[in-house]
Amino acid sequence: MMGALQEQKPNTTVSYNPNEAHIVYASDDGFAEILGVSMVSLYENSKDMEFIAVYVLDSGITDTNKKKLESICKTYNRSLPVWIKAMNVSQELSMDVAVDRGSLSQYARLFISRDVPADLHRVLYLDCDILINTSIRELWNLDLQGKAVGALMDAFSRQYRANIDLKPDDIMFNSGVMLIDLDKWKGKKVEDRLMKFIAHKHGKIQQGDQGALNAVLSYDTYCFEPRFNSVTIYYDFSYDEMMVYRKPPKFYGREQIKRATESPAIIHFTTSFLSRRPWVEGCRHKYVGEWMKYKKMSPWKDENLRKYKKATGLRGVYITLIKHMPRKIMIGVSGVLQAYGRPFIVKIRSKNE
Repeated sequence: MMGALQEQKPNTTVSYNPNEAHIVYASDDGFAEILGVSMVSLYENSKDMEFIAVYVLDSGITDTNKKKLESICKTYNRSLPVWIKAMNVSQELSMDVAVDRGSLSQYARLFISRDVPADLHRVLYLDCDILINTSIRELWNLDLQGKAVGALMDAFSRQYRANIDLKPDDIMFNSGVMLIDLDKWKGKKVEDRLMKFIAHKHGKIQQGDQGALNAVLSYDTYCFEPRFNSVTIYYDFSYDEMMVYRKPPKFYGREQIKRATESPAIIHFTTSFLSRRPWVEGCRHKYVGEWMKYKKMSPWKDENLRKYKKATGLRGVYITLIKHMPRKIMIGVSGVLQAYGRPFIVKIRSKNE
């Protein structure tokens, strides 16, 4: 465990403008509304920033939705998004690249330095399913302590690390919020190394693009406080339950996770088998009301929430079964499947392909 709360200080060796944030999102048309809500929260809570540039790695957003997203920028008197056609990793490598989670559009962020202006020294990548709850200024100005990226240490078992060629105690991180030092990223040829790793794994990588990022950047990641990426698992489980469920070899301390849920700078509505996301009917997340607040300020304010789709197949059967289990047993069984079962299945599949 990391133990006591680590003080996070602003960067004292600034090679970028601390008052100008450069934000990168990646989206397809299905997530355009979710992106829009995130942008509203960004602009609403970061009025202290002199300039905010938004770059969107576009995997097929319609002109209608682009106009809606641009209208958000106009409302806050911010520059319009820079639309960047997302790179298709399958075409780039001439192989089928499997999507372990989300959509293939997420792979576009692996080539971020090719897409943003060449003179930028730092960018902040954000997943669309994120709310900015306080000004982005503090995160934007964090000292990365010489590392190429800053990200959240994620809670995964040793078996997950083995599947992406990491050692048992190596860092694994959540790539939904990444503060990137572009000078180091380019200097260390991160994108070339990512392509080689994907090719080495024949396009079949545990956790897809996030797995590739972890494999290449595990030793070059500064783990910031979890309040900068307060993920759903922190709300679905108690701290002790999370340790049983995920079995991480190293992780943040109890007080850091508590602070992340009570005073989050960024709220990340990640997927969870125990809960729904805010844009889906029936969500009970602690901060669903915050998401709805920003939705009502967006061009999608009159759009209905999406219908909940029950899981099918083995996942559907399992979710039905756990509803009838005592919680302690459910956590224990789910922990075995999560920490050992899933990575084992991934390992067997990779050997057979």
